[in-house]
Amino acid sequence: MTLPVSARREVLSLSQARALHLAAQGLLHPPVRRARREDVVTAITRMRMLQIDSIHVVARSPYLVLFSRLGGYPQEWLDEALADGRLFECWAHEACFAPSGDFPLHEAARSLRERHWAFRSAHRMRREHGSTLHKLLEQVREQGPLRAGELEKRQPRTPGWWEWSIEKKGLEALFALGDVMVARRERFQRVYDVTERVLSNMVVPDSEAWTPDRARMCMTADAIRALGIARPSWVGDYHRQGRVPDSLLQALIDQNEVLQVEVRGWDGPALVHRDHASLLGRVAAGRLRATHSTLLSPFDPVVWDRTRARELFDFDYALECYTPTHKRRYGYFVLPLLHRGRLVARVDAKAHRREGVFEVRALHMEAGVRASDGVLRGIAKALRNCAQWHRTPHVVVTASDPATIRTALEPLLSRPS
Repeated sequence: MTLPVSARREVLSLSQARALHLAAQGLLHPPVRRARREDVVTAITRMRMLQIDSIHVVARSPYLVLFSRLGGYPQEWLDEALADGRLFECWAHEACFAPSGDFPLHEAARSLRERHWAFRSAHRMRREHGSTLHKLLEQVREQGPLRAGELEKRQPRTPGWWEWSIEKKGLEALFALGDVMVARRERFQRVYDVTERVLSNMVVPDSEAWTPDRARMCMTADAIRALGIARPSWVGDYHRQGRVPDSLLQALIDQNEVLQVEVRGWDGPALVHRDHASLLGRVAAGRLRATHSTLLSPFDPVVWDRTRARELFDFDYALECYTPTHKRRYGYFVLPLLHRGRLVARVDAKAHRREGVFEVRALHMEAGVRASDGVLRGIAKALRNCAQWHRTPHVVVTASDPATIRTALEPLLSRPS
């Protein structure tokens, strides 16, 4: 991207850019107090969304993303925020929770996501199974709220969409099309109801003034704000809106909503939202330093964009749970470990809840990270805190690379958090 040269720009180091990013994401410092119920929605509002995934060898991703920012908290707080209408579910980066106040934005953006696989599949199903969708919608209207399992007729599964039943596929299609919403979750299973009934439980701003163009402008600004600092090529992925035109970014700059900065080693400008002007001044003056050590979900905004993680953290990360076992390099569901502004290790973990054991099946140190006493203490603290939150307080490291890390961590893991 080529943007006109603006007035004097702040010049940041890469470590300062990381600090600004982590500050915006709520990951610069450890929590200073116990989490409160309202902190769940506050954290999601800060990120703009919370991606949903159901894998649970450790806590499911949305709960883990919140733990990384809030510390220990009751997982039911997230479920309650959805059920009482403070959050809703939508397609954003992928399937996500979002603040209820953003409902008009995501509705207006629906036409911008027509190429997404969920929307393409929904439109195809409406073309091919329109009468089935109509019947399903009427059932939900008459009998809802309902789970997919309450509608399934145990008929043979058809290929595609993870071998889902026609009822589950139909409800997913109606959800993507906007005819039904998720009223709540029960044991993490979606409970659907017609959109108008779910909306009646939410506080939603007036949506009449929203257009797709306004939505795109707003999503672009929101992404830059949530990222703290962004190269232009990173911005579109945050809301899965595709490449953001240079003209749109320039309009935000001209409106003084977005500032341009330089990061040493990067070609071209980076972007910072004006809401972070104070943070930018502090980081440029060397007064913003990362102190947090925690495990991250693979679906955390910090790492969900592989290109951004590589360019910002020199961290080449790919989720391997869908890779055949013999081809995996690091493990099934590997958690990046954040320590004082750097991603220093990868942790293949499993919570054995019945036995009270948090097993680290493998811990791989990142190349170039020296296993100093401070780094080892940070790793041990992150593992202990996560294990305590899982109610699996006994941490066992089965293997590490290098092998000496396992031995060095043993006495540190026995200390109380």
